[in-house]
Amino acid sequence: MYFLGIDLGSSSIKLSVFEADKQKEICAITVPEFETKIDSPKMGWGEQNPNLWWEYIKDGIQQLKKKHGVVTENIKGIGIAYQMHGLVLVDSNLEPVRPAIIWCDGRAAEIGRQYYQLIGEEVCQSQILGSPGNFTASKLKWVQENQPEVFSKASYMMLPGDFIAAKLTGVAQTSTSGLSEAALWNFKENRPAIEILQAMGISDEVIPEVVETFGHHAKVDVTIAKQLGINNKAMVTYRAGDQPNNAMSLSALKPGEVVANAGTSAVVYAVTNTNAYDKNNKVNTFLHVNNSIEEKRNGVLLCVNGSGILYQWLRKLLSVGKKEMVSYELLNSMASQAKVGSKGLRFYPFGNGVERIFNNKEVNSGIENLNFNIHQPEDLVRAACEGIVFAMNYGFDVIKSIGVSGDIVKASHANLFLSPVFRSIFANTSQTALELYKTSGAEGAARGAAYGWGYFNTLEEAFSNLNIIEHIEPDLKLSKQYQDIYQNWKKHIKIQDNNYEYDNITSLL
Repeated sequence: MYFLGIDLGSSSIKLSVFEADKQKEICAITVPEFETKIDSPKMGWGEQNPNLWWEYIKDGIQQLKKKHGVVTENIKGIGIAYQMHGLVLVDSNLEPVRPAIIWCDGRAAEIGRQYYQLIGEEVCQSQILGSPGNFTASKLKWVQENQPEVFSKASYMMLPGDFIAAKLTGVAQTSTSGLSEAALWNFKENRPAIEILQAMGISDEVIPEVVETFGHHAKVDVTIAKQLGINNKAMVTYRAGDQPNNAMSLSALKPGEVVANAGTSAVVYAVTNTNAYDKNNKVNTFLHVNNSIEEKRNGVLLCVNGSGILYQWLRKLLSVGKKEMVSYELLNSMASQAKVGSKGLRFYPFGNGVERIFNNKEVNSGIENLNFNIHQPEDLVRAACEGIVFAMNYGFDVIKSIGVSGDIVKASHANLFLSPVFRSIFANTSQTALELYKTSGAEGAARGAAYGWGYFNTLEEAFSNLNIIEHIEPDLKLSKQYQDIYQNWKKHIKIQDNNYEYDNITSLL
């Protein structure tokens, strides 16, 4: 019995086939072969074509059959993980009326600030545990205000994963966890926060049917099933944002469990059984995948936009004039050749849209202390790794300050955590043990689909055979070194805390 996991990212889409009877992934692919483009019609905007996601997924399913021999008729359930906080507006035929406004798009940040003040900070914090910020609700209001002719064509708002589910099933739905990441979930009363939409002058009819994170959401449409070669009794049984899904993929389900991820963006995500929130909105609280009325489970999330995308930028930069792009493995090797602290070179990895830790302000990346006579390319690569970890640790400190933390951080052996240097910097800067696992968001989505379908009795059972690859303890000497370097790096971050401009860093470029 097979279950399909889809992990819809902004750079690529990963598909995993999980054989439940043997409790193992039998194959996985990534589509497209190249990194998906993010369109930016204006500075600070980020858009993608939702129908292009769908085309890639259809192609991926065909590749599973042709290249890996997967008998797709044996797929019983489908789980979908997706890039969070995006907005897909669809008409009555479930067709997009405009490009998706994705997570790194900062155009709605000012609207979020306005309604945070208008509704009231205390009201927002007690109900949605923060500000509308730059989340989906604010993006929805932006479209209503700036593109009324487009907004009038829309029947439903969806998160990216909801759109893919709708293309599979022909049914418009969203989830409780999805609404929480859209700033449209009332944590106090456990229901959609329609009062946020009311304050914005938007009808709550724009919210489609609300389903739980796990369950028999809808059957795959008969025509689509035939087109894809999937059993027409297969159904979508799970959906969640990529970061809650990543935590679940690492079996982080209990209070005190913490995970990290360094893909396109960098994330620290901690599970709690309280409605903890940061009054300054530098980190954000969402429903975790296993939240229930009986057992509260929330996830507190730190997100730094510039992570893998910074590494991608360095890769392009260092490939200029070469016949082929340098590999990420080469970048990792270069980082290992540089000394701890990168000879004083400091990298500030902010340059991919508005940053939550800066109250959703548009900030750019910066390099400090660059000396053409001292620094080599390997110093730049290592400084980038250090800067990404320092930014993650800055947010991790905020998570700890609101009473949410743990003794061990779990991560997939993927993306930047493939780099031994990056792993060492993380463990020694955070002063927390790091555990690596061989898993992925797509595999986690497939296991989640198996649980949502009813194959497993508990989520713990679905993830019971995860194997740890490596356990890394902080080194006393390195930890001291990195704490000193981190504190020097952080001095410039305090400028933003005091509401000064960040330009004195970006001007160093």
